[in-house]
Formats: sequence, C-alpha cells, structure tokens
Amino acid sequence: MKIFAKPYQLELKYPFTIAKFSRTSTPLMLLEIEHEGFVGYGEASMVPYMGESLETASAFLKKVDLSPFTFPFKMEEITAYLDDLAPGQPAIKAAIDIALYDLTGKILNQPCYQLFGSSPDDMPRTTFTIGIDTPEIIIKKVHDALANDFKLLKIKLGRETDKLLIETIRSVTDLPLYVDANQGWINKEEGLEMAFWLQEQGVLLIEQPMPKEDMDGNAWITDRSPIPIIGDEAVQRFTDVDKAVGVYHGINVKLMKSAGMYEASRMIQQAKRKNLKILMGCMSETSVATLAGAALAPLCDWADLDGPFLTSNNPFQMPVFKEGRYILQNQAGLGVIKK
Repeated sequence: MKIFAKPYQLELKYPFTIAKFSRTSTPLMLLEIEHEGFVGYGEASMVPYMGESLETASAFLKKVDLSPFTFPFKMEEITAYLDDLAPGQPAIKAAIDIALYDLTGKILNQPCYQLFGSSPDDMPRTTFTIGIDTPEIIIKKVHDALANDFKLLKIKLGRETDKLLIETIRSVTDLPLYVDANQGWINKEEGLEMAFWLQEQGVLLIEQPMPKEDMDGNAWITDRSPIPIIGDEAVQRFTDVDKAVGVYHGINVKLMKSAGMYEASRMIQQAKRKNLKILMGCMSETSVATLAGAALAPLCDWADLDGPFLTSNNPFQMPVFKEGRYILQNQAGLGVIKK
C-alpha cells in the first residue's frame, strides 16, 4: 500500500469563535492510500486545541509502514499498530483509518455505512454550528443555515454574552437549538440556572458545560439538568466512555478524537451498553471526514456534521443533503468525489 499526503488549509466562511479561542482556518492533511488499483481518501483535521499540526502529522506518517497489512484489513490490529507508533495524534490516525475504510468499501463495491450496519433511514438531522459573534453576524449565519435547508442550529456559548446570543437567534428563527459551552461555565449553580433558561428557549442539549477536569461539577449539573448534558472534550477515545457514566447523559463522538471510524464505532456500541446518548460530531472538515461521520450517524441519537457548509474551499463535491439530513448514497466506499 502506498500513502500520498497533501497539506491543505481549509478556509472558514466566518471567523469561528468559541469560549476560549478563535480561528479563520484549519490545517488539514489529506490522504490517499493506494492498493491494487483502488484509492481510499482520508483526512486529518487538526484544530489547535488538540495539539496536532502539519509538522506532527508529517513526522508521524514517516513512521507508518502499512505493508504488513493485507486485505481484508484487520482494523483492530491496525489501530493498535498506529497507537504503538506514538501516543496521541488521533487526527492523523483517523485519516489513515478513514482512507482504509473507503478503500475497503471500494474493494468490496459496498458503501461504508453498510460495513457498520447503518441504515440511511435512521439518519438523524444534523446541526449548523454558529460560533460566538456579533448579533449582526449571528443573524447572517442563521440565514445561511436556513438557505442550506438546516432544521437544527447549534450555538457556541461560554461567555458573558450567552443570553444575548440566544435571544439574537430567537429574533430570527424558532428552530430547535443545541448548545456547546466548550468548558466555558465555571460556577455549577449558575450553569444549572442557565440550563433551565435554555430549556425555555428551545434548547435540546448542552455540550461540555464545565471544564472537563471538573467531573463533580459536570455530574452535579447532569443530575439536575432538565435537558441532556453531553461530554465532549472529556470524551476522547474508547477508554473515556465508561468514565462518562454518571457524569454526563451522553457523549460526543468525533472521528478526529477517536482516531477514526473503527474506534468511533466501538465507542458507540459501548455507550449504548452503558445507556449513554450519542452525538456524532465533527471538527472543521471537508466532505471526506463528514461522509465518514455520516456513515456512523444513523447509529447515534444526534448529529453535528456541518463541516462542508462552514468552509469556503472544500476540494470535494458537497454531500447530498436534504431537509437537514445527509442522504447516504449507494456508492462504493464513502462516496467522495473530487471536484
């Protein structure tokens, strides 16, 4: 197998601001893995807070030798091999994993979602994410979401302007909302008060209200909240799922955290065993990682897979999208098509 890597700067339509930082682009490493005439596409989206970069991704890829692995690929062994090469670095590991699943689907002439037992009929609606911004830009983003046929919105909170942002959105639309505080709430009593207020505003769930290290504070809010509390930064990989029990109502699974589709599917299965709800999330991504997440989304309760709609230079064709849902196609692999 041959790996071809291409650095890429993914530009965002709007500056993306959350509780603790802001950015206008995201560095990616786009992969192609070639095997017996087939090519699988993969992607590493390296958002700043995860600590990866084009330099770390390039250094990791130099260590990777996939020649001992033959088709059918044993993803458990490959995941263990990649983890043994270096700790952390889940995004570049995810890029390899995604490319191998795309490759597998193409070799078998089978859509990736079928490899995981997903049904297109069970696809949840996905959200359009709105970062912290001025009321004028917030309203512009809402109109963008509506124009693209979204039926759910997600708003980033975690600052003193939280209520203003919600009220601004409510001045334009009554669509249901998800909220992501990105660890921005510090006082648990104030957080709980906000949870009750957000419920009145049509919010359906709250991601990571307090710092991930404050397990007691998050558990205290979860125990009293009128709407589900979801662990995000606190839940990275499989071993974190059990730790979320009693602390959150559910978990946010992201391929760039889980090191790919293999471990994400295991996290979904374990969360179901532990009676945890599941949100399939994303980073700033092209159609490649988005369609990889969409292949697993029908196994989840909620979805937040809006990457291609938030960017201006997606090098692949947009996924098929209608009335707030991705429409999974009967195409081999992920169904990704270059522009």
